[in-house]
Amino acid sequence: MPASPSTARAINDRLALRLLQQEGPLTAGQLKQRTGLSRPTVADLVERLTASGLIEMVGESGEQRRGPNARLYGIVADRAYLAALDVRTEGVSVLVSDLVGRVLAEASVPIDGDSGTGPAVEQAVALVERAAKEAGAEQLHTVAIGAPGLIDPTTGELRDTTGLPAWHRRLVAALHERLPDARIVVENETNLAALAEQRDGAAHDRDTFVLLWLGMGIGAAVVLDGVVRRGASGGAGEIGFLPVPGTRGLPSAMDCEGGFHSLAGAGAVLELARECGVLGGGGAAAGDWGGAAEVVRWAVAGVGRGELGVGAEVAGAVGADEAPDGTGTGRPDSATTDAGQPPPTRDATPGTDDPQLASAARFLDTLADRLALGVASVVALLDPGCVVLGGEVGQAGGDELAVRVAERIVRMSPLPAEVRPSVLGGAAVLRGALLTAQDGAQNDLFG
Repeated sequence: MPASPSTARAINDRLALRLLQQEGPLTAGQLKQRTGLSRPTVADLVERLTASGLIEMVGESGEQRRGPNARLYGIVADRAYLAALDVRTEGVSVLVSDLVGRVLAEASVPIDGDSGTGPAVEQAVALVERAAKEAGAEQLHTVAIGAPGLIDPTTGELRDTTGLPAWHRRLVAALHERLPDARIVVENETNLAALAEQRDGAAHDRDTFVLLWLGMGIGAAVVLDGVVRRGASGGAGEIGFLPVPGTRGLPSAMDCEGGFHSLAGAGAVLELARECGVLGGGGAAAGDWGGAAEVVRWAVAGVGRGELGVGAEVAGAVGADEAPDGTGTGRPDSATTDAGQPPPTRDATPGTDDPQLASAARFLDTLADRLALGVASVVALLDPGCVVLGGEVGQAGGDELAVRVAERIVRMSPLPAEVRPSVLGGAAVLRGALLTAQDGAQNDLFG
C-alpha cells in the first residue's frame, strides 16, 4: 500500500534533515542529488522546513557558474542549546553548544573531596548555569553527562558504586531539579570516549573495536557492529576488576585492587616509573592521572629522539621546559615526537650508554607488558580486530607505546588486532557527551 501524501512528506523531511545533520549545509541541488527526489519535491520540502523554523539559508555555494550562486540551507543552530559534562572524582568540566554542535562556552571547576556532598553539587550545578548564561542559552534542551561508574540499563541512572563520591549521584538529581525542562542523559565516561573516537578519532574507520581507558581508573568500552554493548547490568568493560598475574592479590566485589587496575591505573603507572628510575620520590601524587600522562609523554619523547636531554633527571610531570620534577634540568622542548612522523626507534633496549634513556625504555617496555595482559584478554574474548589505548595516558603513549603493546599481542594471541593510540585523549569524554546530546536533541526535534 503506497504511503499517504502526509506520510511521504514526513519521510522526505526526515531524510533531508538527516543529511543536513551529517553533512552540514547543502544546496537544494545537492539535496536532490543525495535524496534522489525530484526538483519540485525538494523545493517543496525546503520551503516547508524553512517555514517550520527547522532550517534556514546560511549562505551561498562557492561554485563558479553563470547566474547567482545557489543558496545553502542548514539546520537552525539556535533552535536548541545543549550541555555536555565530564564528571570526575576531582572536578567537573562543561561545555555548552548550539544544535549543530558549535561550542559557545566552556568551563571547569575542581571539587575538593572534603567539601561535602551539598557544596560539591552546588559547585557543579552553578558551573553549568554560568556556562549556559555565557553561551546566551536561556534554556537547555539536553544535558549529557559522562561519569565514571555503572549506568543502570533499565533506569539510565548512575548506580551507587563504592569508591565514587556521593555527589556524583546527587548531581543528576540536582540538575533535574534546577533544569526541569531539560532532558538529562547519563552515560559511562568510557562509552562516551569510544563514541567520540569512532566519530572523530582513532576508530573512525571501525564499527567493531574496544577502547581501553587509561586514566586514574581503568575501563573498557565495547563497540560491536557500531553499537556500544553495555551488558546485562551495565557493567560491560569493567576491566579494572580483571584478575591478572603480577598483583598482590585478587580483586573483590567491592574493590578492584588486585585486578588489572593495580597494574595499569595512574597510581600504578607512577609507581612503575619510580621503580624504573624514571620518576623521583617527590613526583606527582599517586592518584594523579595528569602526572601519569606526563611521565609517559616525557619517556616517549626521550626514547623517540634517542635522547632525554643533557643532565635531565626524569622525575615527575610539569612545564615544557622542565624535567618532570620541576627542576628545569633539560627536558626536551616538545613532549611529543615530530608531528606526523613515527618515532625513529622502538627497540626494547636501544643502543645507548645513557642510563636515563635505558630507564625510560625499560619503563615503557614494562608498561607495555602490563597493558598487554588486559588487551590480550579482550582480544581473546571479543576478537574486536582493533583496540584503542584511550584516555590521557593512552594518548600520551602515542605510537611508541601502542606498537610495543601490539608486538606483545602478536606473540600472545592467534587473533589479529591492531593497537592504536587515542587521538582525543581525555577530551574524548566531553566530545562524546556533546555528540550524545546533539543526537538526542535532533532526534527529538526532527522526529
